[in-house]
Amino acid sequence: MGTINTAETAMLILQRGGAEAGRRWMLDKQSLTIGRADDCDIVLPDRVVSRHHARIYWIDGHYYVEDLGSKNGTYVNGQEVTDARLLEDGDEIQIALRFKLAFVDAGATAPLTLEGVTEPGLRLEPATRQVFVRGRELTPPLSVAQYRLLELLINAQGSVVTRDEVVRAVWPEAVEEGVSEQAIDALVRRLRERIAELDPDHQYIVTVRGHGFRLENRE
Repeated sequence: MGTINTAETAMLILQRGGAEAGRRWMLDKQSLTIGRADDCDIVLPDRVVSRHHARIYWIDGHYYVEDLGSKNGTYVNGQEVTDARLLEDGDEIQIALRFKLAFVDAGATAPLTLEGVTEPGLRLEPATRQVFVRGRELTPPLSVAQYRLLELLINAQGSVVTRDEVVRAVWPEAVEEGVSEQAIDALVRRLRERIAELDPDHQYIVTVRGHGFRLENRE
């Protein structure tokens, strides 16, 4: 494959995974392979990474990523890559949910360092059901009910979620019988307490009286 003849070249920056956080790879070829094998352009030496895991290629002025039939998947901004995916500046590429690579497009300003950077707010990893609060993983994991509630609130993107919607998402088997308001309030309280373990200075879940709940994520 040939090189890309542009004055400025896009790059990948390793944000998470391994001891080389902050390492950068210039995307200066038409096609680059990511994987565990030594013949890859970007080598990520971990057993969860397939030998030839993913490929990033450049065509008509744009970069794309595709999964190469890996065992543990390739994700962009938390969504699994099933077909070729157009990359945009700032996208987060996750390899097997172990390594996170930031895509910095040509001409964009790359961060000088990643040390001490704190991610804003809450972030979910749907494939593994991990929850991150300001960049730190919440451990032990949330209960199934707590995770379902948090996922519902995040997907609502700041809109109010009614109590009926909470019941349908968290206790689908109990829709006909109903769930008491006390049980819903107790679940919300427990979820707030778990999030506060890592970020006690911000109220993420807001009660909207007479309507339900909404998520107020940090920006």
